[in-house]
Amino acid sequence: MILAEFGASVIKVDKVNVFQNIKDPLGHGKRSIALNLKTENGIAIFKKLSDQSDVLIDPYRAGIMEKLNLGPKDLMETNKRLIYARLTGFGQKGPYANMAGHDINYLGLSGLLSLFGRHDQKPTPPVNLAADFGGGGLMCAFGIILALFERSNSNVGQVVDISMVDGTAYLGSWLFRSQNIPGLWGNPRGENILDTGSHFYDTYETKDNKYMCVGALEPQFYETFLRKLGLSEDEMPQFNKFRENREKLKQIFKQKSQSEWCAIFDGTDSCVTPVLDLKDVALHAHNKERNTFTILKNKLVVPNPSPHLSRTPGKSKVFQKNPELGEHTTEILTELNFDSTEINNLISTGIVSQGMQRSML
Repeated sequence: MILAEFGASVIKVDKVNVFQNIKDPLGHGKRSIALNLKTENGIAIFKKLSDQSDVLIDPYRAGIMEKLNLGPKDLMETNKRLIYARLTGFGQKGPYANMAGHDINYLGLSGLLSLFGRHDQKPTPPVNLAADFGGGGLMCAFGIILALFERSNSNVGQVVDISMVDGTAYLGSWLFRSQNIPGLWGNPRGENILDTGSHFYDTYETKDNKYMCVGALEPQFYETFLRKLGLSEDEMPQFNKFRENREKLKQIFKQKSQSEWCAIFDGTDSCVTPVLDLKDVALHAHNKERNTFTILKNKLVVPNPSPHLSRTPGKSKVFQKNPELGEHTTEILTELNFDSTEINNLISTGIVSQGMQRSML
C-alpha cells in the first residue's frame, strides 16, 4: 500500500510504515488518496493523477519507482511538463545510494555534524532539523521552484535530484568557506567564537531556571552588553580569558530571572534575548505583533507562513486537521471521472483505500 497525497497539482508518494496510524503533521491541509501500486489499476490511477500534476515528489531510494514503472521516463513521456523531484538521503547514485539512513547520518556525511558540540564532548545533532528539513525539504522546495521557473520558458519539466547530504553541505556553505578567516575557526570543536568557545556567544541560565542568549560579537555591541551589566572592558575583556569570563557570566545571570534580564536588555544593541520554550513563544510581545505563531484549540503552537509577501501573503490552514490515510480517496477519484460503481469496486478489491471514512456511495 502506498500513500499518495494529491492536491494543488502536487503528488507526494510515501511509504506506509509503523507510524501509519499517526496522522502526519506534514500532511496538514493536504488531501490523501491511498493506492495499491502492486496492482495494474492502482498504477493506472497514479499515472492519471501524474498526467494532470505539475510536481511529483519521490522519497524512495534509487530505482524503486522504476521497478513500479513510475520512474521519470514513464511519467514524463505522457506529461512532459512534470517536475519529478527525487528527495533521498544519499541521492540517486554513489556507494551509499541504496543504504538506509536518517538525519543524523546525512548530517554526519555532510561534514557539518563535526562542528556541533561543546568542548571535550562528542558531536551533538541539532534534533532532525538540519538535514531532514534544511538540506532536504527546504532544498527540495528550492529545486522545484527553480525547475518551475525554468519551465515557464522551456515549457518542459525535468528531474530534480535532492540528496540530503548534498543539500545539508550546501546549506552550510558559509561554514565551509569561512574556515580560513583568522580568529573565527581553527580550534577544536567548542573552542571557537561561534561554537560556544567564547563567553560572548553562548547561553546562560537565569535565576528561574530559564536561559538568555548572548551574541555580542561586534565590539560596539559587546560594549553595550558590558554597560548593561555594569562592567568594564578591563573587568571582562572580549577576546581574552574566555573560560574565566564565562564562569563570571554564569554567576551574574543566575542573579536575576529571565523577565528581569529582558527588562534590562530589551530595546538595546547588546544582542541579548531570551530562550523561549515552544509553549511560551507565541506569547512574546515581538512574536505577537508580527503574528509569528498561532495557538490551536488543543493548545499546540504552530508557526505561520514565512516569509511575508506584501501582495500575496501565505495563509496557514491552521484549523484544518491532518488527513487520515486515504481520507480523500473517493473525492479525488470522483474528480478523475470515476463513477460510484467503479469507486466501490476499487475499494472492495483493495486497489484503493478510503481510510477510516468508508465509501458512502
